Amino acid sequence: MNLPSRPASSFGTRRGRLFGRTDANQELVRYAEAWARKIELNMTFEMVREAAKRPHTHPLVTVAVRSDGSVESVTFVTSSGVPEIDEAIRRVVQSQLPYQVFPPGLASEFDVVEIRRTWHIDMAIRLY
Repeated sequence: MNLPSRPASSFGTRRGRLFGRTDANQELVRYAEAWARKIELNMTFEMVREAAKRPHTHPLVTVAVRSDGSVESVTFVTSSGVPEIDEAIRRVVQSQLPYQVFPPGLASEFDVVEIRRTWHIDMAIRLY
């Protein structure tokens, strides 16, 4: 019997998780990298400029993207410690909608992909 490589949630949603930058599933890695580039290259820094001047930690954020390119959730594993920065990150994620629809191979495997990145905010946004 073949079991899925990633566990499904209790609601039957097939979830892929990329909590880093590497995974055996290269299509998942390519999708997550394209998602991060879209945010880094298209983000209007004005959304976070003033808040970024305040002392803060680099937040660790998980964004769950559905196969149609919509966002299911934005979850802070570690907050920046500055509510305005955390809210700005939520706005940044929403401002870039829709994200790329899953390629056929990824869509056949997952309904939702969770991408976890550390957000570095200073003169730009970089996702690590």
